[in-house]
Amino acid sequence: MWIVPAYPLFLASRSPRRRQLLEQLGLSFTTLDVEVAERQRSGERAEDYVRRVAREKALAGRERCGEAAALVIGGDTEVVLDGEVIGKPEDVADARRILRALSGRSHRVLSAVCVAGPRGLREALSESTVWFAALDEDRIERYLATGEWRDRAGGYAIQGYAASFIARLDGSFSGVMGLPLYETARLLEQADLPVAVDIPAPSAD
Repeated sequence: MWIVPAYPLFLASRSPRRRQLLEQLGLSFTTLDVEVAERQRSGERAEDYVRRVAREKALAGRERCGEAAALVIGGDTEVVLDGEVIGKPEDVADARRILRALSGRSHRVLSAVCVAGPRGLREALSESTVWFAALDEDRIERYLATGEWRDRAGGYAIQGYAASFIARLDGSFSGVMGLPLYETARLLEQADLPVAVDIPAPSAD
């Protein structure tokens, strides 16, 4: 069952993962292609950085959609190791370096979401900890050959082949994937957009 929002709903993202995740809430929405520079400022904390990028995407989407009553969702997800934002690999050599650094260790994944609407901004931050198994060189090379590392924060996709690397996850699977659904649903409800699917009562038969 799809919910048609009372307000126009937009997702300010080109990411197919975020689109797929938002669809899980059963909402009808339109995607927007927005351009926001994803560069951490000097001295900017990782948490502040992901919040800012999510906010800038939501605001850019509001400006682009041109609808005063619209709700626009912006999101950003980053992998953080030893206090440093890892970002997306520039090339296969960079992806190899990142996977070697993550091997056998834990890292944080910060996933921010912002909902911009007629009554202002609402924001939330999901923080998860991911433990990687130790990866030998052969396993890393086989993963790199899949190409899945491209355009992925931290060089991996938790919902893909890299699921076999994850020894433990403490936090939000959807947040690590790219859009924390619990936080997103709560923000939309605060903006007067109920996120609930009517489940029919069981038959008496």
